[in-house]
Amino acid sequence: MIDRVLVPMDGSEMSEHALEFTLAAHPEAEITVLHVVGGPSPHMAEATGLALAEDLDVAAQEKAQPVFDTVAAITEEHDADVDTLVALGLPARAIVERAGEYDLVVIGAHGRGLGARLLLGNVAETVTKRSPTPVTIVR
Repeated sequence: MIDRVLVPMDGSEMSEHALEFTLAAHPEAEITVLHVVGGPSPHMAEATGLALAEDLDVAAQEKAQPVFDTVAAITEEHDADVDTLVALGLPARAIVERAGEYDLVVIGAHGRGLGARLLLGNVAETVTKRSPTPVTIVR
């Protein structure tokens, strides 16, 4: 029985599909959307901006807000409630660190463009290899 599902979202269309799939496939489950901020980017702008913030938690929440606004729109369409969570650091690591608290992780196949995936590695692949709980990849 799947009671708790973790859905990492990065603002990509694939991550939105992952949330929509989860809401349809596991309507009775407790769903938590995780957005990770502060990881490396090709220009390091996000990590640098967070490092300069007076209140790191507030800055991280502000960076996550556009993703959570999308989550609210999707869940409203499905008449569902989900929890949201912000983490700091490398996306794959942050997801794997929390995966053990859930029965399932549902993640989009990829979120960023090819150049960024080559630079940063494939988060979905890393999570699949390292997660202590089952992972469903949604395309």
